[in-house]
Amino acid sequence: MDSKLHTYFIGFLLGAFSLQAEAQRWNIGAGLGGFNYKGDYAPFFNPKNYLPGGHAFVRYNASPAVSLKLGGNMGIIGAKDSRSSDPFNQARNGSFRSRVAEGDLILEYNFLNYSQRRKDVNWTPYLMGGLGFYKFKPRTKTAEYKTTQMNIPFGAGVKWEFKRPWSLEFEFGTRVLFTDYLDDLGDNVPLGQKLQLGNPTTRDKYYYTSITLSYTFYSIICPPGFSTD
Repeated sequence: MDSKLHTYFIGFLLGAFSLQAEAQRWNIGAGLGGFNYKGDYAPFFNPKNYLPGGHAFVRYNASPAVSLKLGGNMGIIGAKDSRSSDPFNQARNGSFRSRVAEGDLILEYNFLNYSQRRKDVNWTPYLMGGLGFYKFKPRTKTAEYKTTQMNIPFGAGVKWEFKRPWSLEFEFGTRVLFTDYLDDLGDNVPLGQKLQLGNPTTRDKYYYTSITLSYTFYSIICPPGFSTD
C-alpha cells in the first residue's frame, strides 16, 4: 500500500474512532423521585415525609471515571408535627408544604471506571457533589425571607446500563441549605407566637431520592466490516 494512502487510511480510522468516542460522551435522562425534609418539623429523617418530584438532566462523560451533569428537579416538600415523637412538636401540631424547583451542576465520580460499551464494565456506584440554586414557594409565608437561594448538593448512587444505549440509575442526594425558613419556621416571628419559633442554631435541609432512565447517544461512524464494540 502506498505510504501516503496508508497514512490517510490510519487517519480515517483514528477520526472515526474519535467521533464515536465523542458521541458516547453525552447522555440525557429523566425520572421520578421523592423529596424529604429535615428541620424543625422533622428533627430526624422520617420516610413518612416523602412527597413526589421529578427531574431531567444532560450529562457529559469526560472519562470513564468522571462525569459532569447539568440538571433540574421539581416537586413538593412538606412535613407535619404529628409525625414526630417529640413532645414539643406534638404540642405545636403544625405543618408546612412548599413547592420547590432547583437547577444544579454536578460532578460525578464513578468507582468502577464506567464505560458504556458492550464488553466493558456496565455498572458502577458513584459519588456526586456540586453547586445548585433553588426556589421554593411556601403555602404560607409569615415572615420576610428569600425564597431563591444557593444550595450544595451531594450524595451517592448506582448506574447500570442494562440494554445499550439505555441505563437505569438510582440516587440519594442531600441539599445543604443556608436558610432556616424552608419550613416557614425561624426566629423572626411575633412575640405572642413563640411556639412557632424554629431552632435558630440549625439550618433546614432536604433530600431527593430518584430513579432515572437515561439514554446514551451512540453515533457510530466507522468503515464497513469493522466492529462497533
